[in-house]
Amino acid sequence: MANSHHRRLEVTVISGEDLRINDRPIKNNAFVTVKADSCGLPSSQDSTKPDAQSESHPCWDEKLHVDLPAGSRYILVEVCRRTSSAGDKLVATAWIPVSDFVGDYTPENYLHFLSYRLRDAKGLRNGIINISVRVVSSSYKGTLSSSSRLPPSVPEFRMPVDRERNGGTVTGMPVWYPNQWKS
Repeated sequence: MANSHHRRLEVTVISGEDLRINDRPIKNNAFVTVKADSCGLPSSQDSTKPDAQSESHPCWDEKLHVDLPAGSRYILVEVCRRTSSAGDKLVATAWIPVSDFVGDYTPENYLHFLSYRLRDAKGLRNGIINISVRVVSSSYKGTLSSSSRLPPSVPEFRMPVDRERNGGTVTGMPVWYPNQWKS
């Protein structure tokens, strides 16, 4: 099996703002499901408990854990409302790019506070979702054994790769050495 790398995300669903169904504020029982882009595989997901009191401005403040497979480009946040008669009804969704919280030069356990505009099934604006995201761990599978990994005190160096636009070309990064120009 080829090397594969996935990350475990800790997504704290904090609150929602101005959530509506058919242009009316939702009454209660809103909950959130967070799903990872699965690249064709079964997706990892986790859900909050329904908020029974806060109407169109629900507060959850719940930590969810989702596995993010290598190559994932987004996580999907769905706000739903649970009813006794019709089951779960989708209220709104947000597609959150993985690049908003993974990559660049942020450390793995960095906590990102993010707010996103939600859209209903017609693509119209339908409230805001407030979340925080942290990459809590990495998991390596494949040819590397745990004994052959670098010690934790040695930082891991990664280069960003954009396979879709650059055909798998590694983006270069200039490295400056001290006393490089002294003669």
